[in-house]
Amino acid sequence: MPALEPQPVPVAPFRRPRRGKGRVLGPGTVSSRSGVVWPTAAGPDDTGEHDERQEDRAEVARAWVSSAAGAHLCGRVTRNTKPEVVLRQRVHALGLRFRPHVPVAPRCTPDFVMPRHRVAVFVDGCSWHGCPEHGPSDFRGPNADRWREKITTNRQRAQRNTAAAEAAGWTVVRLWECEIRRDSSAAALRVRSATRTGG
Repeated sequence: MPALEPQPVPVAPFRRPRRGKGRVLGPGTVSSRSGVVWPTAAGPDDTGEHDERQEDRAEVARAWVSSAAGAHLCGRVTRNTKPEVVLRQRVHALGLRFRPHVPVAPRCTPDFVMPRHRVAVFVDGCSWHGCPEHGPSDFRGPNADRWREKITTNRQRAQRNTAAAEAAGWTVVRLWECEIRRDSSAAALRVRSATRTGG
């Protein structure tokens, strides 16, 4: 009887995982710890969901018109801004301890929280949230309507986040960045006052 030749075992193709992410890539699920691709029956790419998300992002990108006046906003940081860092330094100097960017409710992540006192602190940018003192009052240029819509959306999100955090049992402190720039020590005292009220 002739000897049987060993048959090759099918192996899922290796996909390099994105750094720090355990995500579904193509036909397999990537383990962020081991980098191993475990085969699955279907992933987002197979259902077309990934393509739809890419199309949505591309549509949003096409909606905004690039202009010299808005070039300085490209790549602007959204976390650990200078007002946030200064406020945290002042709060720390008062003997209070905090944790930055910890979710307190679904889709609600304050700039920092003090779990011991159940206080959540948000720092709102004057331009992005429509500060009554420094926010834009007149929108011009090709993106005027989009800026109005964006600031309105930001304000609505802030209201939802405040309501969600309070419903989860947190005391919410909201500060405009101009308040911190004007007097960071007074802003930190507002935070401390909230810890005494809420905690």
